[in-house]
Amino acid sequence: MSNIDWTVLIVTLVAVVVYGVFIGRGQKSNESYLKADNKMPWYIVLIGIMATQASAITFLSAPGQAYTDGMRFVQYYFGLPLAMIVICITFIPIFQRLNVYTAYEYLENRFDKKTRVLTSLLFLFSRGLSTGISIYAPSIILSSVLNWNIYLTNVLTGGILLIYTYVGGAKAIAHTQKLQFLIILGTMAFAGYLLIQNMPNGIGFNDALYLAGKSGKLNVITTEFDWKDKYNIWSGLIGGFFLALSYFGTDQSQVGRYITAKDNTNAKMGLLLNGLVKIPMQFAILLIGALLFAFFSLKPAPIYFNERSYQYLKETKPEQAAVFEKEHQDLQMKFNAESKEILKLKENNSPELNKTIQDFKNTQTEVKALHGRVEEAINSSNYNAEKTDTNYIFLYFVKNTLPVGMIGLLFAVIFLASWGSISAALNSLAACSLKDVHLIFKKDIPDDATELKYSRLHTLAWGIFSIGVAMFATQMGSLIEAVNVLGSLFYGPILGIFLVAFYYKKINGSNVFMGAILSEIVVIAVYQFDIVSFLWLNVIGAVAVIIFSAIGLLFYKQKVVNS
Repeated sequence: MSNIDWTVLIVTLVAVVVYGVFIGRGQKSNESYLKADNKMPWYIVLIGIMATQASAITFLSAPGQAYTDGMRFVQYYFGLPLAMIVICITFIPIFQRLNVYTAYEYLENRFDKKTRVLTSLLFLFSRGLSTGISIYAPSIILSSVLNWNIYLTNVLTGGILLIYTYVGGAKAIAHTQKLQFLIILGTMAFAGYLLIQNMPNGIGFNDALYLAGKSGKLNVITTEFDWKDKYNIWSGLIGGFFLALSYFGTDQSQVGRYITAKDNTNAKMGLLLNGLVKIPMQFAILLIGALLFAFFSLKPAPIYFNERSYQYLKETKPEQAAVFEKEHQDLQMKFNAESKEILKLKENNSPELNKTIQDFKNTQTEVKALHGRVEEAINSSNYNAEKTDTNYIFLYFVKNTLPVGMIGLLFAVIFLASWGSISAALNSLAACSLKDVHLIFKKDIPDDATELKYSRLHTLAWGIFSIGVAMFATQMGSLIEAVNVLGSLFYGPILGIFLVAFYYKKINGSNVFMGAILSEIVVIAVYQFDIVSFLWLNVIGAVAVIIFSAIGLLFYKQKVVNS
């Protein structure tokens, strides 16, 4: 990067850290540190919810996801609006009425202590691991730009955001998320504009869309039902609904955002607006990836977007790399020529258009096959790198195309997006481990100052743990998929516990406790044997808790009758 880019990057990041420390100063109790004194208006709640979900993974990996697999990932969010309505009707009023610090406090009132601790531990394990993945995402940038070791950049990335998270708590997080998200949305919109502006002469937005469509990248809706298909309208509406219901209704990283609201109305407004805004926002981010495919069908694309990984292959297997490069060069020339020919024939409404489109698709298949062989060659070496280059596609475009200054700002955006989600996650992890595990077994309740000190120590401990997890995230492929698969392994059983708590009043704590354990075993087994795609795990987990709990209740009643 240029000196100007470095200046933009550093000044932006330092400004956010200083602002967070300043706005979060003067914490004196956990009511302020963990819940921001319940003073947040609806728009801060909305931004907090969106910023917590839209991490650097969203802005780094989602364009690459669309580049490789098309825009069908957006169907993952189709169940979101309905889930927001259910949460506003059932979850929020209960959490607000009980004035809880964590969602899992309610479970002790409804069931017993062991059910509260079990549910909290499921959350702590899943959210702790996914937070580590979120730290790893921006670490890729530092590693790629500075040519530094990825493990060092994990420490730097996770360590910097700990400063204002440790000091300022929920208040600092809420206000920095507001600033971060405004910068992020503006910069991403401008990046999309520059992407169109950098197309070859005469190629406009409609032409780019046309090419993306003919390449199959605008596959927003896929209606074919397939249990193993990750993204179709059925898995999105049903599996996505259960996942969103669990994530926004029972995951403390999100519950912690709307329990800071002034009242029920502000909490509900923030959540409902999130349901309306999230799908268009995700659509726009994925559209950037589809347009990137059009961009690289008109201009030469690299043989592999992770340049460091490919450089290692060239150094260790130069003869194999030379064969790959010759084939790649021939295919790229052919692919670029066919792309331009399609646009030319489209304008003239030529009868040859269909044949050229078919040739274009055949060449696209060959390019994909070559990419797969290159990837296999890299992965077969002992180089410690990602399994795919999906997370590097948008980054490659930024580094090699955008103007001076904009590169630094976009790198800053990915950091800011990461910090927004990670800081909220660390705050929620600290709240749960303190309130649901640490203090629940401590007979002497500490005073406010001691409890605040504990909260900060828990925040620090989870920060260190998440950085440790980031060290092992290099083998997870597409990060946006990895974090959602991980969540789906635990969200179903957690949601099932809450659904039983809300709607099945006769089921007691012992029944739901055993039901949740058996449900988690079922989910892991289904995933291990690859029976269905990951979104369905949320449905299976939630339904299994209800069924196992109901069976337990029947056995209990039978035992009472027999006795």
